[in-house]
Amino acid sequence: MNRLSLTLAGATLALGTIASAQTNPMVGGAAMYPTKNIVENAVNSKDHTTLVAAVKAAGLVDTLSGPGPFTVFAPTNAAFAKLPAGTVDTLVKPENKAKLTAILTYHVVPGKITAAQIAANAKAHGGTATYKTVQGESLKFMKSGNGWAIMDAKGHKGRITIANVYQSNGMIHVIDTVMMP
Repeated sequence: MNRLSLTLAGATLALGTIASAQTNPMVGGAAMYPTKNIVENAVNSKDHTTLVAAVKAAGLVDTLSGPGPFTVFAPTNAAFAKLPAGTVDTLVKPENKAKLTAILTYHVVPGKITAAQIAANAKAHGGTATYKTVQGESLKFMKSGNGWAIMDAKGHKGRITIANVYQSNGMIHVIDTVMMP
């Protein structure tokens, strides 16, 4: 009986560790913690330094550190690097704050939306889920291979590369393309 109890306790501990690892995925070489907010986690990801700099330049740190909840579709540094040369440097200038803010808030949806909710929404709507962003326009999501594609208002597509990164004030889904309103 003691051996069985120890075996069950060990299995429970192992499953708990697996569950914990799933809720704290590594993003950009850093663990993401559901007890930290969107900004607190993003600043630790080496893959999101451009996004963090843009959020700071747009004055959105306080908002994305606030209670939310928000779902952020977070482009990586590689996603920003796909933009035409000089785009990011131009956008972070003070005179372009409104345009930068519009682009960044186009990556934010009110509420805490999981990948399962995106899938259910798509299933209920003929294969495409649509969510209105904080910026005011919509992003569309559709199944693509084993994952999900994201499409902006201009018809450009990207992919969700890491889904369900839980935050204390919402959710992050890492994406490989900057979406444009």
